[in-house]
Amino acid sequence: MPAPPTRGTALRQQLAELRGADIPPRALDARALAALAANPGCRRRALLDGAGVDKARLADALGAPSGFGQSQFAFMRGNAFEAKVKADGGAELLRLVHEHMGGGPEPVPGEARTPDLTAAGPEGRTARTALALREATAEAAGSGAWTFLEHPMLALDVAGTPAFLEPDAVVVHPDGTWTVVEIKSFPMIDGSADAAKVGAAARQAAVYVLALERVAGHLDPAPEVRHRILLVCPKDFSNLPAASAVDVRKQLSVTRRQLERLTRIEDIADALPEGTCFDVTRPAEELTEAVESVPATYAPECLAACELAFHCRDRAREEGAVTSLGRGLRAELGGLTTVDEVLSAAHGHSGDPLDPAVAALRRAARLRAEALGTRAEAAPACR
Repeated sequence: MPAPPTRGTALRQQLAELRGADIPPRALDARALAALAANPGCRRRALLDGAGVDKARLADALGAPSGFGQSQFAFMRGNAFEAKVKADGGAELLRLVHEHMGGGPEPVPGEARTPDLTAAGPEGRTARTALALREATAEAAGSGAWTFLEHPMLALDVAGTPAFLEPDAVVVHPDGTWTVVEIKSFPMIDGSADAAKVGAAARQAAVYVLALERVAGHLDPAPEVRHRILLVCPKDFSNLPAASAVDVRKQLSVTRRQLERLTRIEDIADALPEGTCFDVTRPAEELTEAVESVPATYAPECLAACELAFHCRDRAREEGAVTSLGRGLRAELGGLTTVDEVLSAAHGHSGDPLDPAVAALRRAARLRAEALGTRAEAAPACR
């Protein structure tokens, strides 16, 4: 009799069945993890990302194509700029790291260590990266050498399943500390870049820092993973690199807390109806039923981070959910979860008058009526 499957093996089989037979999983990257951590209450995204479902193809099959993604031109421009920054064994990149982060003597072009990180599969690359980091840290303690790791592979446990992450670069300083380097194609004009784009890059880098801390935790003594990352962007409107140190401690704290709060994927999967499958080759009706069987938490911010945002927005609007108007408003409304409930409370038809949200709505309704020169509909005075 064959041995029963282990917990990890059983979960992988369960997720493969949800994804569909013979469909390879889509890798979960740091950008998706940052978006997932920003919306930990969305079980739908947690399950689909954990199962490796291609959400872009799923959105197409549901009839709500995604507008999320990067243009081919921007992708090619970003790759060309990254190659320029990393040329000559990372000489320019290391110069920028030393200039903005310090951590040892000025690097000499051509003398930095650039270990080979090639290996079979993501697990092999992850192990090879951990070995290279350990060797680089020991080497730094002895000779004070710089080490440049190009596209290392890191692993992070997310809701019970591993996610493999690939930062642009990690630098080991001569003092033994580790720095994450993020290379982006948006410009840095007069020393500063678009705040929203910098924030998104910081959230993504925080995921890498968290994964690096897990690697460092297995070394004795554990090296310091710096909480200031180096962001490298084109200078002004040229193709020359410029850099800035970005403190990601806030993003790191939020990411760590949110990932820990994520509902475990197997708990979500166990609650699904039998036979649920997200195979994009199935009829649209079956896919819609499967997707709707997993609760979602939609917010307007999803439009910039999730391929299923248009589908979820349509459903949220149909249900009149106040989350479709923004998380900030949803937090202010307390127990009022739909637009109909909000309007009913504002007009005095329902709701506890002692509830601060209800009292504020009725006060706003009276002020609006006064401004329009009309009488508020049955809006009782607030005591």
